[in-house]
Amino acid sequence: MIDPFAPTYPPLPDDTAETRVQHALSLFELNSMVRAMLQHTMGDCYWVAAEVSEIRTASNGHCYLEFVQKDANSGSLVAKARANIWRSDYVRISSSFERATGQRLTSGIKVMAFVSVKFHELYGFSLNVLDIDPTYTLGDLAQRRQQIIKQLEEDGVLELNKELPLPRVIRNVAVISSPTAAGYGDFCNQMEQSGFQFHIQLFAATMQGDHVEQSVIAALDDIAHHAEQWDVVVIIRGGGATTDLNGFDSYLLAANVAQFPLPVLTGIGHERDDTIVDLVAHTRLKTPTAVAAFLIDTRGNETLMLQALQERLIKAVEARLQLESSRLDVLTQRRTYSISRQVDMQRQHFNALSHRFEMASSRYVSKQREKVLRLASRMDVLTQMHIQRQQAQLQHYPQRLQQAVERWFMQAHHRHEILERSLHLAGPDRILAMGFSITTANGKAVRNANELKAGDELVTRFSKGSVHSIVK
Repeated sequence: MIDPFAPTYPPLPDDTAETRVQHALSLFELNSMVRAMLQHTMGDCYWVAAEVSEIRTASNGHCYLEFVQKDANSGSLVAKARANIWRSDYVRISSSFERATGQRLTSGIKVMAFVSVKFHELYGFSLNVLDIDPTYTLGDLAQRRQQIIKQLEEDGVLELNKELPLPRVIRNVAVISSPTAAGYGDFCNQMEQSGFQFHIQLFAATMQGDHVEQSVIAALDDIAHHAEQWDVVVIIRGGGATTDLNGFDSYLLAANVAQFPLPVLTGIGHERDDTIVDLVAHTRLKTPTAVAAFLIDTRGNETLMLQALQERLIKAVEARLQLESSRLDVLTQRRTYSISRQVDMQRQHFNALSHRFEMASSRYVSKQREKVLRLASRMDVLTQMHIQRQQAQLQHYPQRLQQAVERWFMQAHHRHEILERSLHLAGPDRILAMGFSITTANGKAVRNANELKAGDELVTRFSKGSVHSIVK
């Protein structure tokens, strides 16, 4: 069967190398012919449906895009074209699109663009975008992203990783990246120059192409087997075309990241790039170097916080020690004063009791001595009276009287000795020496135990020493 769309070529002339050189076209001439043919055969402008895979705004105000078309079944690219929105039209087109759709003109959306076909001898084929229909629906990439995000929300896993607490001190970092990626090298260099000690281990993975999903999930599984060794997981890669990041818009990969037991930090692409993995990660950062800066700042803030806490703790301990030292000094002074007062009071009380006992003993001895002296005086008087009576009688009985007087005098002398001996035996010191004691209560001698009541303080004096007791 003959393909009607198959190109046909005129037969090659039977010429020599010399004639071929004479008839050969330069590249510029060929491109000029193509340009003229397009201008002659193509209309002025066309509405074209395409997906924006990449968009970039230059410093001069021009906008540069890349349009793509994918096979509906396989998802593989079937067409690609460069497009331009010149500065004179870009502000109008972008503002109108944003007002109508509520979002910026960005990659991943499908647009209906009004374009003119251009071909330049030097820059090749391109499209000049004159207008964009804002009523056209989101492109296939954006629709797929929305479907994935909706599915993650329905599964209840969209915010799971964000809910994990970030460790206060981050030291052990598991990195998922390509070992040859420039972004990984920038990340490592910045971490090494930070001055902090980080333990970084690379879990190599494919970061571009059709195997991103399986490769990154495998790396996550390896980290999960030893999750206790790591504080955070970092997924980084450098920038590139937006289509290069399609692997990070996978539902399966996003679900694994969202449910991972450790906080996941991402630095995928450039600032303008935004993937579903970024959306479900704990912390999304712009670039690999931004991830490194975040980890360094976190470590630095924790160091400053620890230093501040250390200073506060030292000051608090010093203040508490000073306070307790002051309290101890006061308690020591109070205790010393109290003990000294008690000792003084006890000493005064003992001295008073001793003095009272000595006074009582002295009075008792004096009374006994006075009694003896009175008895001796009376005895002398009676003896004299009796002698006088007997002398009167002796005149008649001199011999008998003399004998009687002598007997009586001897008896009186003997009585006198007995009285002196009795007086000696009746002295308080003699009584105490014999094992007796004297008990006083409130300074008075106790003669009747029934007069005492509970709580009375008793002082019992012995021949040597005294004892204090309390009546119960």
